[in-house]
Amino acid sequence: MRLCFSLSLSFIWATLVNAQYSVYQPKNQVIFGGSALNYTGPAAATNYTGSAAYDPTVLTPPAVPNPPIPTQVPVQLTSSGGIPNLSIPQNGGFFGFSIEMSVSNQVCESSSYLQVPFLNLMANIVERVGWVQVRVGGNSQENAELVASLPNGTMLAKDTNNTSGPTSTPPLEFTTDLLYLMANISSLTNTHWFLGVPFFNTTPFSLGIVQNGQQILGDYLIGLQAGNEPDLYASHGHRPSTYSQFDYFGEVGTLIQQIASDALIPKKDNILIVPSVQVLWTPESVWNTGIVSSYSSSIISLAVERYPDDNCAALYPALGETVQNPQDIFINYLQHNASTNLVSSYVNSTAFAVQNGKSFIMFETNTASCSGFPGISNSFGAALWALDWALTMAYSNFTAALFHVGGQNAYYNPFTPPPTNQSTFHQWTVGPVYYSALVMAEVLGPHNTSQVVDLTTNVNTPIYAVYENGAPTKVALFNFVTDSTGASTYTATISIGGGTTGQGNATPSQVQVKYLLADSVSAKGNFTWAGQTLGNNFESDGRLVGDLNVTTVQCDTAANTCAVPVPAPGFALVFLTSDSLSAVSPSSTVTYPTTAQTRTLNTIFIDPSMLATSYGHSGMQDVRGATSPGSSSASALRATGALALFAAALGAVVVARRWL
Repeated sequence: MRLCFSLSLSFIWATLVNAQYSVYQPKNQVIFGGSALNYTGPAAATNYTGSAAYDPTVLTPPAVPNPPIPTQVPVQLTSSGGIPNLSIPQNGGFFGFSIEMSVSNQVCESSSYLQVPFLNLMANIVERVGWVQVRVGGNSQENAELVASLPNGTMLAKDTNNTSGPTSTPPLEFTTDLLYLMANISSLTNTHWFLGVPFFNTTPFSLGIVQNGQQILGDYLIGLQAGNEPDLYASHGHRPSTYSQFDYFGEVGTLIQQIASDALIPKKDNILIVPSVQVLWTPESVWNTGIVSSYSSSIISLAVERYPDDNCAALYPALGETVQNPQDIFINYLQHNASTNLVSSYVNSTAFAVQNGKSFIMFETNTASCSGFPGISNSFGAALWALDWALTMAYSNFTAALFHVGGQNAYYNPFTPPPTNQSTFHQWTVGPVYYSALVMAEVLGPHNTSQVVDLTTNVNTPIYAVYENGAPTKVALFNFVTDSTGASTYTATISIGGGTTGQGNATPSQVQVKYLLADSVSAKGNFTWAGQTLGNNFESDGRLVGDLNVTTVQCDTAANTCAVPVPAPGFALVFLTSDSLSAVSPSSTVTYPTTAQTRTLNTIFIDPSMLATSYGHSGMQDVRGATSPGSSSASALRATGALALFAAALGAVVVARRWL
């Protein structure tokens, strides 16, 4: 039986204001321009043996550049008609997330037990741009089998006795509860999803995820990945050594034919995402097979996957590769040319996508494959790097970038739920890359008209401008340098019109600025965005806490300049118009406070017959967070879903016994 119902906002609000929840109290505050920096000092990690997600390793920030960066940087903008080299118009949901399928039950739990912090984290993005996109897949999707049921009502199970490939990826079994879970999340947060067709067995393809995905998710399903990193299939032992781009072309054709003949798949056009290659095949070598022209009606998006580096040697010593020292490569993430060099491999392909009327997605990325690097992937430097990387891709005409979420053993997670052996008063851990997503949403805004241009003149201080309908609306200013003396703080002098533009002076009398701040690029946790934070390890329920701080900078209209300081390190988003700020500053927000506890307090008793498929923390044993070693670098709700909606509206996670 499936149930649908609605809840009034007044009812939701009445329950929210009476909810109990824990709030992080900032410590050791440092003040810059009125915003609090919550800095956790260096921590010794020599004897640390816990999960990578909470690794306390703190690196030494790279030295101040010599010669030093310019401290006065002019930023000249046109007042109308745009500026040369603008990107295509970008959607506000550009920065999304990729969740490894094998750990999706950690992040999202089940259709009857929604993780409230996850709802809040998605809602933060949605309230700024209207939607958020999430992929559930990865290596573990490739042999995932949809089954009618699993023991004890489990949603997902891993066969750890039959792992394959260098990542020791376990075969998966999952039930439709995973899809109902996703539909329930969408109904609350307007999250849209990508899934993947299992590609390890092609004779025939298993299309249960396509059939049920379309039925259950409806319009919330954006598309389905046809193969995850097929260029690595041969090296990982999933195809013969002779497997080529033309073999992949043929398999996609077989998949399309099978979908065409399947009466249980109503939507057959514009559903597939190809080829999602990593680095062993160039995208051009796949385009040369004619895959896009031959299968254009079936393809909704073109995609690639790319990490700038990998930590596979440390995670898998059997590979026989040299282990990299994170300290030695930290600087690679703190210069703009790291992003521009990486994106150069794709500029032909983004142009190809535009010519063929297809979107072009970075389907999986993060700081480094094989779970990232300690001290880098979970540092403030990673927040700046991910934001710069995302803006570089947007400028280069990618249409989306999905940053990967692994398990407890990943350093790079945008967000991590607490381990299952922890009490629920231990909250979620929000990583630096989530702050990047939050900021990127505000950079692009909700109008889907933002065009990005790169104005960088120094690799340590990337600069971007955003235009909407031909007029400048925002400027994004980075400072990758760590310098406690203040000598490396620079001032961006922004001018609109005037100068050599041939246009009249158009600089406003004032601008508003939001800062993303931390004490150092090596700092861990408690970063602030416009004065607000998501705390440190185990401290977040997904909601920003602290007083919002938007700095007003008075401009010199006679000189046609606005002088905006950018601390070292830091990021400043300059709103050139009041409308551009108000568009990403909702007047009210409905969020979902966490009230669950481990025993009887603040829990809800539900008739056992309603909890036939309910369970709490389960199916999370043997979690692995690795993702690509060996690389070079209005939905139907089932009865339990209705329960989840009710629980979320109450601002509670339902905690119940497992009824046997």
